[in-house]
Amino acid sequence: MSSTVADILAEARRRFTEAGIVDPATDARLLVAGLLKLSPTELLTRSAERLSSEQAEVIFKALERRLGHEPVHRILGVREFYGLPLRLSAETLEPRPDTEILVDTVLIYLQDLAKAQSRLHILDMGTGTGAICLALLSECPDASGVGSDISADALLMARSNAERNGLQDRFEAVQSNWFENIQGSFHAIVSNPPYIASNVIHDLAPEVTKFDPAAALDGGPDGLDGYKAIAKDAARFIRPDGVVGLEIGYDQRNDVTAIFEAKGFRCLKSVKDYGQNDRVLVFALA
Repeated sequence: MSSTVADILAEARRRFTEAGIVDPATDARLLVAGLLKLSPTELLTRSAERLSSEQAEVIFKALERRLGHEPVHRILGVREFYGLPLRLSAETLEPRPDTEILVDTVLIYLQDLAKAQSRLHILDMGTGTGAICLALLSECPDASGVGSDISADALLMARSNAERNGLQDRFEAVQSNWFENIQGSFHAIVSNPPYIASNVIHDLAPEVTKFDPAAALDGGPDGLDGYKAIAKDAARFIRPDGVVGLEIGYDQRNDVTAIFEAKGFRCLKSVKDYGQNDRVLVFALA
C-alpha cells in the first residue's frame, strides 16, 4: 500500500532526528511541502492523501540529500527572501533571514531620499542571487539597480530572479571584481561581502562548507578583505546624499567602522540581528 502524506512526513522527521539534524520537524515539513507543492495548511488538510510511487521516490531521494547535509532550500532550488521567490545555484549563497535586516535598514534611507529624488540608483556588490538589490527594487518602484558579481553563473541566476519577479527592466547585472567595471553614481551601495576569516571556514557546519560557494564565504586572513575593497573606492561612486549599507560578522563592527572612517565615511547606524549580534552598518560621507 502506498504511503500517505502524513506517513512520509513522519518518516522524514524520524530519519532527520536520528541523523542529528538540528531542527528535524521544520526541515521535514519544508522539504515534503516544497516537493509536493503544498502550503503549510495543505500539509495538514491533505495528510491522508496517498502518494504515487513517483512522488515517494522523489521525496526519498531528497531525504538522502538532506542526510548528506545539503540544505533544504538548495534541494528545492528556491528560497523566499523578502517575499520574493529566488532560485539558487551552486555559485550563489542561499539568502538568509538576517540579510533581510540589511534591506529593512537601507530601505528607510531610500524612502527618505525618494521624497526628494525622482529616480534612485542602487548598487549591490557581490549580488549572488540578486536578493538584496531585487528586494530593494521591489519596495522602491522608481528605483533602478545594478547587481555586480565576479561569478558569471551568479549573474545568470540574478538575471533569472529579476525576470521571475518582474524586475528585469530595472535591474542590470554586471560582472565585476568590486568596482573594476562599475560606472555611474549611486544613492545606495549595499553588500553582504564574504566576511569569514580564511582559517575558520573549515569549522563551519557542513551545510555551509560543502554547499556554499567558497568565494562567497572567504573574507581573507582577517575576514575584512571585502570591506577594505569597498571602502577604498566607494567615495567615488556614492552620491553626496547616499549611503553604504553592509552586512557584517558578529564581531566586526569596530573593525569595519574603522576601515570606513579611515576612507572619509561616518557611521550613521548599527543594527543587531535576531540573535542580538551586530549585523548591519550604514555609512555616509563625512
